[in-house]
Amino acid sequence: MPLLVASWVGDSYDNALAETINGLYKTELIRQQGPWRGIEAVELATLTWVDWFNNRRIMEPIGNVPPAELEDEYYEQQRSAKAA
Repeated sequence: MPLLVASWVGDSYDNALAETINGLYKTELIRQQGPWRGIEAVELATLTWVDWFNNRRIMEPIGNVPPAELEDEYYEQQRSAKAA
């Protein structure tokens, strides 16, 4: 069975965002907490950092709340609007 691969043309903004996140990851985690004892230590630290980045990091531009909290508020507003 042939492998189906979706392809699309990304724009420079996609690459800029990815490079920004990679830079933050390297600066905040890899360089700050090394030297690393093995790949497992890097993997566990990466999972912990991604969880913090997505769920608990406080962001000033969105009202000094974590991204996950703002997302929860958004979906609650959507549910309330549909119920009304």
